[in-house]
Amino acid sequence: MNLIFLGPPGSGKGTQAKRIAGQLGLLHLSTGDLLREAVKNSTELGKKAKAYMEVGELVPDTLIIGLIEEKLRSGQLDGGFILDGFPRTIPQAETLKQMFAKNNKNINRSILLDVSDAEVIRRLSGRFYCPICNAGYNYPHQLPKKEGLCDNDGAKLMRRPDDEEAVVKNRLDVYKRQTEPIVDFYRKETILSEIAAEGAGPDEITNRLLQEIKRLKKV
Repeated sequence: MNLIFLGPPGSGKGTQAKRIAGQLGLLHLSTGDLLREAVKNSTELGKKAKAYMEVGELVPDTLIIGLIEEKLRSGQLDGGFILDGFPRTIPQAETLKQMFAKNNKNINRSILLDVSDAEVIRRLSGRFYCPICNAGYNYPHQLPKKEGLCDNDGAKLMRRPDDEEAVVKNRLDVYKRQTEPIVDFYRKETILSEIAAEGAGPDEITNRLLQEIKRLKKV
């Protein structure tokens, strides 16, 4: 199966992509991981990406597509994969489709982890971390033993700047403008599945995804 996981920030798509990939023996393709790997290995595309990353600029779509195509041509995607974090815009989705078609591959399914705005804000604004050991906590599900203090070293827990409620709302606005239209793109391609990704714990969400993928394999 060749899958794309979609969803707003805080939907859990990265966590679930890792879980599902591990259970089904698929390659988890996170664009962030791809970039870091290419830079670490000093590939030609990695060197080009590094030049953008070092000055804080967005890496161009063509480079990210190139990194995915490298994996494709090397045969690493032949056993199936889950793409997480890309595409984010309609042009990226169209370019990705063309690239796969050129290489005689296709996306079997795009799966949306459907989460309400209120739930996204609740999840992200409830995330805290320890500035010393970087341990993460999430209210109300993953609480420290002592309110506001890290279990490991007793340091005062902090909230990342991009998890402040005002910033979260802005991130949601950006998602709705730039990324949410991809849902309609894949719906028109008739390869979209939607999974309710709230009102249950991570294990139940994983089970819902596995059941949907199992159903798709029978189609």
